[in-house]
Amino acid sequence: MDLFEHQGKELFARYGLPVPTGEVAYSPDDAVAAAQRLGVPVVVKAQVHTGGRGKAGGVKLAADLDAVRSHAAGILGLDISGHIVRRLWIEQASDIAEEYYASFTLDRSARKHLGMLSAEGGVDIETVAARDPDAIARIHIDPVDGLTQPACRQWVQAARIPGAVADVVADVLVTLYGAYVDADADLVEVNPLIVTSGGDVVLLDSKVTLDANSTFRHDDYAQYEATQTRDEREQAAHSKRLQYVGLDGSVGVIANGAGLAMSTVDVVNQVGGSPANFLDIGGGANAEVMAGALEVINNDPAVRAILINIFGGITRGEEIAAGIIEATRRVDIDSPIVIRLDGTNAAEGRELLEPHLGGALMMEPTMLDAARRAVELAGAAGGQVQP
Repeated sequence: MDLFEHQGKELFARYGLPVPTGEVAYSPDDAVAAAQRLGVPVVVKAQVHTGGRGKAGGVKLAADLDAVRSHAAGILGLDISGHIVRRLWIEQASDIAEEYYASFTLDRSARKHLGMLSAEGGVDIETVAARDPDAIARIHIDPVDGLTQPACRQWVQAARIPGAVADVVADVLVTLYGAYVDADADLVEVNPLIVTSGGDVVLLDSKVTLDANSTFRHDDYAQYEATQTRDEREQAAHSKRLQYVGLDGSVGVIANGAGLAMSTVDVVNQVGGSPANFLDIGGGANAEVMAGALEVINNDPAVRAILINIFGGITRGEEIAAGIIEATRRVDIDSPIVIRLDGTNAAEGRELLEPHLGGALMMEPTMLDAARRAVELAGAAGGQVQP
């Protein structure tokens, strides 16, 4: 779950982290009222689940109330990388002396948390990494041991943070790491982490992604779920409890397991096609789940062919096949379907599917063969010649 900037800052504040004071606004009148309470100058900030707000004109300094109203009217409704601005964060302007970058995320290959810190904040960290990789100090943190004060101070020193604020920055980072772990976050990123002219350290921005699977531990996370940005396809899939990500292609993808779904998307690309989605139906492929998946994909007008790639594990092949057969009866499918079925009792499943094949329903023995067939069908339906 991606949080808006203001939600991330509100989360940080719960852990005692220093963030600027601000208010949410949904209209120019709201923005002016907030600025009156906060006192000008303020910064008017677009709230969207994407980066690049400043470059797109979504962050403006307002010296007076007229400027607040003007900037709020100009930013609301702005399209930033496909995200329409519908809320603003009106924040007290900060006195910035230094700008740093800090983040925590999970390094799966190392099986540890990864912290990144740079004295060159306020710009794209990718630009810093490309220009001067040594400008970013990295630290791997064992989840059992956590981030200790001595280790954090060494990390701060490696990032070339000036000694005058090094101890304060280290204390803030230890607290930020604690918030990252306790909140079950996949990512926390602060760019910039600033030092004011008075020497105070403040988290001036926030980018936070929470693990949606941790909601059973956090009753209040329902508020974040309610503000997730989804297109119509993603919203429909979410309502059916399907793991779905919309893409821009013409081959609808259904697979069981995130790894297999990602591999299927890759193979569709490999054989010259373009996937319309990532859809993981999980461990079960019964009729209800499969019907929901087919309905979501079938409602995507860009889909020209559907690839069902199932590897039976705990769920046996004949159960999967029965689910597919029943689902095709429940949903009027507009596109041809290519099935690849393997794994536990796959032979029994394929035997069950055999009488139903023909016309718009077909089966291939391997994932590569199935992907090629689906891409070929999508190209034919779209009037294109595939390589």
